[in-house]
Amino acid sequence: MKFRSDPARIRGSIAPLMTPFTAAGAVDHASLTNLVNWQIASGSHGISIGGSTGEPSSQTIAERAEAIRTVAAAINDRVPFMPGTGSAKLDETLELTAAARDVGIDAALIITPYYARPTQEALYVWYKTVADEFPDLPIVAYNVPSRTAVDIAPETVARLYRDLDNFVGVKETTKDFEHFSRVLHLCGKDLLVWSGIELLCLPLMALGGAGFVSATANIAPVATARMFEAWESGDFETARAIHYGLHPLVDLLFVETNPAPGKWVLEQRGLIASGYVRPPLITPTDAGLTKIRQLMTEGHQYLSPVDGFTVGAR
Repeated sequence: MKFRSDPARIRGSIAPLMTPFTAAGAVDHASLTNLVNWQIASGSHGISIGGSTGEPSSQTIAERAEAIRTVAAAINDRVPFMPGTGSAKLDETLELTAAARDVGIDAALIITPYYARPTQEALYVWYKTVADEFPDLPIVAYNVPSRTAVDIAPETVARLYRDLDNFVGVKETTKDFEHFSRVLHLCGKDLLVWSGIELLCLPLMALGGAGFVSATANIAPVATARMFEAWESGDFETARAIHYGLHPLVDLLFVETNPAPGKWVLEQRGLIASGYVRPPLITPTDAGLTKIRQLMTEGHQYLSPVDGFTVGAR
């Protein structure tokens, strides 16, 4: 919880970890610890887990809490830790957020409740309830309408930011770039906004974003972090070159449903013991693998080195 009292320090490339499973389907905590250490060694500015890339809906609350404990121990306050602790159910959200708070997370990333399609007033009540329950914990909304079927409006974000001292930011995973602009326009520059859309990570920085929580960091953490650092230092040409250079790897991640393609890459590179994904997802098809290999070749120069971080098969 080194950064909890100053959430403005949670900036840059926050890597949203994939949750490794064994070939038999259990959470692989050894591989998970390895991923954390590799990410930090590769320059990632922070760590998350439990977002869409981490397959949270296929795990129990107990499994998610244990994974958060593993990640917190591996990070050991070296970088900020902002895990996803939300669910479609309020009781589960409060239970998991409490467990995460107790192991020292720096902020909680709370997804908009999926499937139910709540109104904007209901979303306000939802986030206020969570924020009031944890007044000393920075709360960040996770807006991902493609997966939840609900979009938290800029006006609702502004209302939460105005009314709740510990509501500090939003991860925007929407391709509606006007949405990013309207959120920042209504809330001001002190609201922390991260992009969860890979090809909008760099554009968000021009609007005053705090960084990005991009799946690309799972396979290219060095380049993703460097893109942020180049922008912050005023080296816009380098930042743009990395942005465009990462296109093949971004496309790779979504050849089939994320995170299956990325997990295959991590397994092939020895960073996790198995690329298993839990149902209803499946590992990449033969046709998918053909495309994944092609894109991996095209973007190979941006794949981060794995020396010293390979794991044995289990």
